[in-house]
Amino acid sequence: MSKLLLTLLLLFITANSFAQNWDINTLRSINLNRNKSLDNTFQFISNSTSPVAFGIPIALFAINVLHKDSITKNKAIYIGSTVIISSIISTVSKKIIKRNRPSAIYPDIEAIGKAGSYSMPSGHTSDAFALATSVSVAYRKWFVVAPVFVWAGAVGYSRLHLGVHYPTDVLAGAVVGAGSAYLSFKLNNWLFHHAKPARHVGSGK
Repeated sequence: MSKLLLTLLLLFITANSFAQNWDINTLRSINLNRNKSLDNTFQFISNSTSPVAFGIPIALFAINVLHKDSITKNKAIYIGSTVIISSIISTVSKKIIKRNRPSAIYPDIEAIGKAGSYSMPSGHTSDAFALATSVSVAYRKWFVVAPVFVWAGAVGYSRLHLGVHYPTDVLAGAVVGAGSAYLSFKLNNWLFHHAKPARHVGSGK
């Protein structure tokens, strides 16, 4: 038994070391070899996260107020609650994990722009994927799904280009965002259980 535990411990240490090396090497490859003329573009993409993630559900709710559209209202509530859940989970996770920013540990990483205190998971990425996933569930059309996921992917990549997150931070953020959309979908459909089927957030209308 002791040999098995020792073997498992060695495998864990080796895997953890490999993951850490992959993390920083991938970030260095992206950040240090970046096209610097695109720095402002990727800063703009990063900065668009909150306005887009919170602006879309607010706009949908405003449409409901103007047109008394209960379907749009339910979709707005679903998308908005998804982004809020994602923001809460990512904020709490950062404070629990307390992973320092790459530039705080590796001086060669060129961090561009301001970033928060902790790194894991990427809050920008989690909010972007929360919006993209929930919008895709609410409006199941390719011309809606494709643009929002391209935007979410660009947000995630921008965090690497700007040197403020590790790749695993971005991946974790995407998982948190998508997971929040699933959790919110279940919660909202439970709350709207007695509503007509056409009013459910996943109707695609």
